[in-house]
Amino acid sequence: MANDERPVLIKKVKKVSGGGHHGGAWKVAYADFVTAMMAFFLLMWLINTTSPEQKRGIAEYFAPATVSDSTSGAGGILGGTALDDNGAKSAGSTSIMAQMAPDTRNAQDGPNAAASVSDTLETARQKREEAEFDSAAQSLKQALQSMPELAELSKNIIVDKTPEGLRIQLVDQEGRSLFAEGSSVPNDRARVLLRAITKTLNELPNRISISGHTSADWRGGEVDSDWGLSSARADASRRILQAAGIDKDRVYQVSGKANSEPLYPDDPSLPGNRRIAIVLLREAPVLPPEPAF
Repeated sequence: MANDERPVLIKKVKKVSGGGHHGGAWKVAYADFVTAMMAFFLLMWLINTTSPEQKRGIAEYFAPATVSDSTSGAGGILGGTALDDNGAKSAGSTSIMAQMAPDTRNAQDGPNAAASVSDTLETARQKREEAEFDSAAQSLKQALQSMPELAELSKNIIVDKTPEGLRIQLVDQEGRSLFAEGSSVPNDRARVLLRAITKTLNELPNRISISGHTSADWRGGEVDSDWGLSSARADASRRILQAAGIDKDRVYQVSGKANSEPLYPDDPSLPGNRRIAIVLLREAPVLPPEPAF
């Protein structure tokens, strides 16, 4: 081939529109950012939910274990100390083994800490119970107001809270008794009221106490038969409540108290002293286990 006959080279350039592909490096950066944010929020949550003792334990866990406070010795894991043949520590300026042992400074505070936790739980339980009682009382009030046939009968109901629990009392009014004189059979007024409060009683799982009360005679004395009469009225009320839907296992006590606990002590003969008291009992606090000896 002659020197002036050089080969012809054709170069093709492929044009790419749209700026081309930039790779997936941004995905890695974004994943690192999301991971960092998750770790940050997890750290914030841990700070807010851990106690000072737990924070101290976490800090000690992440503290560098290879740093020695001693200025002598190798400064390694033994920090200038040594172990003899029996495994006992020999002389040395600082014992890193003692530093790595479990922290027992708060061991004797265990009972106090447990008592504090128990008190906190008991306070929370009492607040929850009070809120539930308030809600049940409000529910009963609304139920009575929403039913025209009970609007007038609502005057026979008194709702209050006592150390025993939420108390609902069905009280005689002048000319509006719940039982005929000397009878233990509830009249229609008493039956309607007992059925009306059943829904409120079923809103909570608490046990129920039912007691019957009579008034003193006009001379202020006590009729011996009032004990049996008040007990029979309380038991008749129990049967109506259970027929209306109250679980029999929830009935804790049925008693007759005659006129020993008048609602109006200044005048024990008032009709309002004749009543049926139904109490949603407070829950018994959970007692800590007795220490073993």
